[in-house]
Amino acid sequence: MADKGEPDTVKAVGDGDTASMSGLTGERVWRQIAKASFAVLSHVTPTGEPRSSGVLYAVAGRRLYTVVAPDSWKARHITAHGRVAVTVPIRRGGLLALLMPIPPATVSFHATATVHPADALKIPEELAKKLPAGRLAGSRIIEIVPDGQFVAYGLGATLLQMRHPDIARARVPVG
Repeated sequence: MADKGEPDTVKAVGDGDTASMSGLTGERVWRQIAKASFAVLSHVTPTGEPRSSGVLYAVAGRRLYTVVAPDSWKARHITAHGRVAVTVPIRRGGLLALLMPIPPATVSFHATATVHPADALKIPEELAKKLPAGRLAGSRIIEIVPDGQFVAYGLGATLLQMRHPDIARARVPVG
């Protein structure tokens, strides 16, 4: 579903193309990421084993921030490698979602991630509000900086168009 005032039509794109769905820009993707608050954060262990987990995040500028326990796998493994992959599900549906399950649109990207002590950065107020009282003290803040391109699936596409990957997928610069 397109944002108000933006077209809901889609142009087909190939896997390696940087063409985008009609009206889809890096700025529009950032707006959608900023509206959401849950993402799947993927990383590798020091021995190269893949791991992923859900995180709550907030956006400030062109960065995502999440708070994790200092002894968590995320804090330890991301410190070792500094590279992550992120997928943000974007809720869709409206009234139709009340009648049947509607798959979310998704935005995926690669990023550089830095683990900071909790007192080293000012976290966005939106994230601080989501944390239980006292959680920030002694935690670690992961600062996530997307790079390259966003790979969007279903953003701006109708439900029927989402059945066709060549129509529903687009790559746009992170910008």
